[in-house]
Amino acid sequence: MTGVRELRLVVTAADYDEALRFYRDVLGLEERAAFASDGGRVTILEAGRATLEITDPPHAEFIDSVEVGKRVAGHIRVAFEVEDSAATTRKLEAAGAEVIAEPTRTPWNSLNARLSAPAGLQLTLFQELGE
Repeated sequence: MTGVRELRLVVTAADYDEALRFYRDVLGLEERAAFASDGGRVTILEAGRATLEITDPPHAEFIDSVEVGKRVAGHIRVAFEVEDSAATTRKLEAAGAEVIAEPTRTPWNSLNARLSAPAGLQLTLFQELGE
């Protein structure tokens, strides 16, 4: 067992209500807890199992080339494994996300889409296709 028990990605959203609506109500992340301070709010959303993927710039460029056709991501991109990447892409697009690249089959046998989403996050939606 490692000393780390949870990976928590903390996103500061200028439009908190829009980000919460998008990630909780549209994408379907379950609310674990919510807290308020003087003039501020935070909501913790469950996002399933977490991993930390470390890549070097050449491999990040390769991933962008496969998924989008050119380098578009910054140094952080959030990836969600979903059951149906095409349907989830349409759902998030209807809720205001901008589709950067439609679902594309990758060399690692997943169907990946790329979107620009609230709170300034670039998302990959990936569906594992199996053997």
